[in-house]
Amino acid sequence: MADVPFDPADLVWTRVSGRLAAARLVVAACWLAPLLIGTVVLAVLVPAPWLWAFPVAVLALMVWVTWLVPRQVRALGYAERDEDLLIVRGIMFRSLVVVPYGRMQYVDVNAGPIDRSMQIATVQLHTAAPGSQAEISGLPPAEAARLRDRLASRGEARLAGL
Repeated sequence: MADVPFDPADLVWTRVSGRLAAARLVVAACWLAPLLIGTVVLAVLVPAPWLWAFPVAVLALMVWVTWLVPRQVRALGYAERDEDLLIVRGIMFRSLVVVPYGRMQYVDVNAGPIDRSMQIATVQLHTAAPGSQAEISGLPPAEAARLRDRLASRGEARLAGL
């Protein structure tokens, strides 16, 4: 019963690509691998046994990130309804964002170099509210383009009626 606000009845969620987990793990490795190497070099060069706690901590962080990121990606999803788009994310701290089509101002599709190499993109929705977090990461490029076009046309149709 606790998941009722995050799982409305008769709603089919579309999950993002698992390649998003690989992309996020590559980014984490780009930050954590040099940190691990640096702490190991420091521990080898300075004769203080307590310095080995730093490489162990970085290694533990790497293991935790490797375990957590795929779970976070599996929790991402979206659903299109007649009047709005729903985006769900989170494992422990869950979030459900509802974006009415009539409130959308424009829709962006973004893909950085790692995203392009993993063949994924991010669809970002811009609304009248400046603090809205309406984006869907990890979509295949074809699905991102389809969703962008569909959301833009639905948004224009809803605005035309105002």
